[in-house]
This record gives sequence, C-alpha cells and structure tokens, in this order.
Amino acid sequence: MELEIVSKRENHLLKRIEVNFKATHPNEATPKRDDLRQKLAQELSAKKELIIVDWERSDFGRTVTVGYAKVYRSKEDAMRIERKPILVRMGLMAAEVRVKKEKKVAPPPAKREEAKPAEKAPAKKEEGKPEAKKEEAAKPAEKPKEEKPAPAKKEDAKHEAKKPAKGGK
Repeated sequence: MELEIVSKRENHLLKRIEVNFKATHPNEATPKRDDLRQKLAQELSAKKELIIVDWERSDFGRTVTVGYAKVYRSKEDAMRIERKPILVRMGLMAAEVRVKKEKKVAPPPAKREEAKPAEKAPAKKEEGKPEAKKEEAAKPAEKPKEEKPAPAKKEDAKHEAKKPAKGGK
C-alpha cells in the first residue's frame, strides 16, 4: 500500500493538523483504519496514538482509497475535542459497559377462597343450538337475490313507440 498526502493544513485553534490522503492498494483489499494510521504515522513522523482517521472511502472495483485524518499534538487534546465513539474506535478510550438492571419479581397475588370463573362448572348446552347461533352471527347476512325482468326485445320497443299515449289525440 502506498500513501500520498493530498493536502495538509494546520489548525491552531484545535491544536491539530488536518490531512487529506490517498492510499493506493493494488491487489489488496481496502486498508483498515489501523493500517492507515500506521502509514500516516510514518509519513508525518507522529505517534500512532495521536492520529484519528475520521473517514475513508473506496469506490467499488477501484484500488484507491481517499480519506481524512487528524493528527493531534497531545493525547489530552484529542480526548478533549473528539467524540467518545471516535475515541473508542481508535482505541484511545475504553468502551462503556452497561450493566443490565435486574427486574424485581413481584410476589404472586394472595389466593382468594372465592371461586374463579375458570373453576365454575360449565353451563349446560342445548343440543348445539348456542354454537349454531354463534356461527350464524359470525357470518354476514346474505341478501336473497332478486330476479330482474328480462330485457325487452328490439321489436317490442318499436311497437311501443308507435302506440299513441293513452288519453291523448
């Protein structure tokens, strides 16, 4: 892998050097952040712990990766400015381990001497009639089909048109 520094800018306010780079990696996969940090440390003569690779991008099918990195003057500056997830990704900070809260188990409810609905004797069924009514109620009511009169033939329509109206001259 070959690394080329495209641009380098010193940011005095944030006490860091901002670097745009281009890595060429023929016959290799996209380089990992750790490998890029190592190469940048060699090129810029800085410590690997002070380099934060912000992003890297490769196009599909290409052997060139472009990216953006920040080189801090001290670890304290990096810890003060960078976000926690970035610091964890770069290995400068340990990840927070969340402890799961144990759920308190509620004591079972006090038993009553009253009969529960499930314990009551089932009601007597009348020869399957209640079940049949339930099934009928579940089905939508079907309307009886009305018979439509057959359409009039064309000949009948001609004769009706010739007939004079009743009560008229």
